[in-house]
Parts: sequence; structure tokens; C-alpha cells
Amino acid sequence: MKNSKISIRHSKLSDLAEIQRMFVDTISAICKVDYSPEQIKVWTSSIENTQRWIDKLSSQYFLIAELDNKIVGFASLGNNDYLDFLYVHKDYQRQGIADRLYNDIEAEAIRKESKVLTSDVSITAKAFFEKKGFRTIQKQTKIIKNIEIVNYKMVKKLLQ
Repeated sequence: MKNSKISIRHSKLSDLAEIQRMFVDTISAICKVDYSPEQIKVWTSSIENTQRWIDKLSSQYFLIAELDNKIVGFASLGNNDYLDFLYVHKDYQRQGIADRLYNDIEAEAIRKESKVLTSDVSITAKAFFEKKGFRTIQKQTKIIKNIEIVNYKMVKKLLQ
């Protein structure tokens, strides 16, 4: 890893506001090549459902990457086989943070004896997931608030 000072820990509910800020900032900056301003606005509007986020922090295997007491990434595993979130702060891209978070999530899925790992992956993140051994099952077009957003249902078989 390029930045060895980054630590990984389990999330706390007190992380929520910082996670949500990072989620919006990262999508707005990193995904603007692949998604329109309207699509990004609809995508990031999911932070308005605070209870949904609290539920995910409480019920999922949810990891935080931290550097100098600042959240620089997060990832989560739902139902032991669904990679729900994998985001790296816009200012900390290409430092090995996504790799580290992903590896920890995959290791947890294997510990939970999952045979596969699935995810709904943005256009922007698709190449990363392909490098991790995922394959596309199908292209998906979701309609949120009358705006179409394309992503990919992807899967990876896990070695036990």
C-alpha cells in the first residue's frame, strides 16, 4: 500500500455525517466523467434517508479507512455476500485504500462461508471490480426520481 499510515476499523454511528459528506463529495468529483450532473444529484440524494444509512451502519459489516483521524474511505458487506459500499475520498484516490478495504470485505465474506460476492457497480468503478475478478452479469438501468442511472450487477466466485 502506498500510504501505510492508513488504518482500517469498524464503523461507529458517530461516523455517519462524515461518511455521508465523503459519499457526496466523492461521487460529485470522481464520477462526473461517467454521469451527468442530474444523475449525480439523484444518486447523492440517498443521504437524505438518514435512517437507511443508520440501518446499514448498524446491520452490515461496515469498515472505515482512516488517516490522521479523517475518514478517507469506507466499505460494507451486507448479508455476508453483497458488497454494498466501496468508496474512497476524492483526495485519496490511487493510494491502495480501495484495495485494502476490498480485501478485508472479501476476507469477511469468505469467513462467513459465502460462495460468491455480488455488487451493483457504477460505470466509474467497473474496471476496479474487473481487476478484482468480478464479471458482469448484466447492465442495469435504474430510474430514480425520473432520472436513469446505469450500473452493473457483478459477481465474483470466492475460493474457500
